[in-house]
Amino acid sequence: MLALLSLCVPLVACVATPPASPLPPLSVGTGDLGLVVERASGSLQVVNTSRREVLGAIKGLGDLSHASLVYSRDGAYAFVFGRDGALSKVHLPSRSLVDRIQQSGNSIGGAISQDGSLVAAQNYQPGGIRVFDSQTLRLVADIPAEYEPGKLSRVVGLVELPGQRFMYALFDANEIWIADLSGVAAGQAPQLQKFKNVGRQPYDALITPDGRYYIAGLFGEDGLVKIDLWAAQPKAERILAGYGRGQEPLPVFKMPHLRGWAIAGRQAYLPAIGRHEVLVVDIDSWQELGRIPVAGQPVFVMARPDGRQVWVNFAVPDYNQVQVIDTQSRQVIQTLSPGKAVLHMEFTPRGESVWISTRDDNAVNVLDTRSFARQATLKADAPSGIFFTSRAQRSGF
Repeated sequence: MLALLSLCVPLVACVATPPASPLPPLSVGTGDLGLVVERASGSLQVVNTSRREVLGAIKGLGDLSHASLVYSRDGAYAFVFGRDGALSKVHLPSRSLVDRIQQSGNSIGGAISQDGSLVAAQNYQPGGIRVFDSQTLRLVADIPAEYEPGKLSRVVGLVELPGQRFMYALFDANEIWIADLSGVAAGQAPQLQKFKNVGRQPYDALITPDGRYYIAGLFGEDGLVKIDLWAAQPKAERILAGYGRGQEPLPVFKMPHLRGWAIAGRQAYLPAIGRHEVLVVDIDSWQELGRIPVAGQPVFVMARPDGRQVWVNFAVPDYNQVQVIDTQSRQVIQTLSPGKAVLHMEFTPRGESVWISTRDDNAVNVLDTRSFARQATLKADAPSGIFFTSRAQRSGF
């Protein structure tokens, strides 16, 4: 663009036309930016996914040991949920910390509303969610997860639903709630819908890409719970109950995550708790289609954006490996060793590359998802979560 401008100036001068109106200042798009969490130093790296390079750092974000974040609709801002209960707002283009508040004692993630005006944090301490104005970080609603008098549950599995609503699970209460904040702008209190006795200890959840099904994993029993949000009267239904029945349970080294959007076509790929397996489930019948043996206990089971591949990383002691499942054959087609202590993976928006954080190598490796060749290695200080701005355009976060 600058080169074109330099050529145009002399031509314009030759014909002696009146001076043009001043051009607006050049700006930089945010569509190929992202953030890498550096948990040890409490900082974020701003990265460019097209050039596969680090643009700079944003520092001073506190304890990021289990941090996650969501993006504003324009991808220029991110809202970072720190494990220390802080909520930070950062600006990617200027690589600056805009605001930071202490909203709880222990937070485990959050979500942003459909229109981008509200940011919700899910908290362990005190249990519940707190909702903030995304412009000012002003507290809009405080919704304690009180399931018995004086008892607050830890909240997990928070997702965004259409209509200024948030859905989440109460780990200690065996319940799932929907908080409707569509009326708060008019001064109305949030409306709650509660699903009780959904199963023991719902520990994480996902919402299908079409926003229809909310699925929570159950840590305290052998199965999952599903709620069909398109039903006239949504209700909690157990699915895949007893999928490990008759087999000796293995110790669980790390709680698996369901928020990998492991929906490929009409099939869901789910990590089996404590087992060296990935479950394949038909999302029309919600019946198990099969299980795929893998190298260890799955943590993230993530579908490439086109759904052709599913990538899996593992808990200790197998966390130096990543395996790739072909969704047509349902076979592991590649086993990779990208580095020490793989903590997270993130696909570029159209899936040609995957970025993998390897904490103990202090590096982020970028791999080609077709050839599995390494495309780049970026230095990072004990990297964990990787989050690209393409998430801003996806529902559920």
